[in-house]
Amino acid sequence: MRTGIIGTGRIGSTLARILVAAGHEVVLANARGPHSIGPLLAELGPAASAAHPAEAAGETELLVLMVPFDSVQGLLPQDAVRDTVLVDATNAFSGPGAPRDLGGRGSSELVAEWYPGVRVVKSLNTMHFETLAVAGTDPGRKDSQRLAHFVAGDDGKAKEIVAGIITDLGFAPVDTGPLHSGGILQQPGGPLFNQPLTEAQALAWISH
Repeated sequence: MRTGIIGTGRIGSTLARILVAAGHEVVLANARGPHSIGPLLAELGPAASAAHPAEAAGETELLVLMVPFDSVQGLLPQDAVRDTVLVDATNAFSGPGAPRDLGGRGSSELVAEWYPGVRVVKSLNTMHFETLAVAGTDPGRKDSQRLAHFVAGDDGKAKEIVAGIITDLGFAPVDTGPLHSGGILQQPGGPLFNQPLTEAQALAWISH
């Protein structure tokens, strides 16, 4: 699958590396433009290319937002992403480590409102980039010890697509439910944020 990654900071670059290592193609974009992505492209090789955010949206089957939450609104043309599976991996903070008060709403619900018709899935936002880089391919970790990545959304097929990517990367997809309730569990201030859980631990927590 060809995946677009919007944001090439530590977490976006890490995702690009492990996707390419798993056999996927990636299109990378950021606010500074394709020229700024040259060193990362050289590292990743022919499976990676660069584009502007709007171009990446039109060239890929799956789009992952890994940018600061405040830059999401207006970042992409609405028509370019309509019907696209969009993984919202952003996190809304009001300060260093402090969750933003969104009045009981999930941050991904706001993303869905800003981009009508987009198939939003909340995922890939709860794990530190250093863990993301190595945990999926750790040879000492058995299948039963795979770490969980959570998926929340209102489009079942979109969640299946994202779950497939998570599995390819060596992690266990765990469904937390609809975009509202599941997304709130995963976002900063929620009980699943920055909690490295195995699949069994995650399923036990959700079912308790």
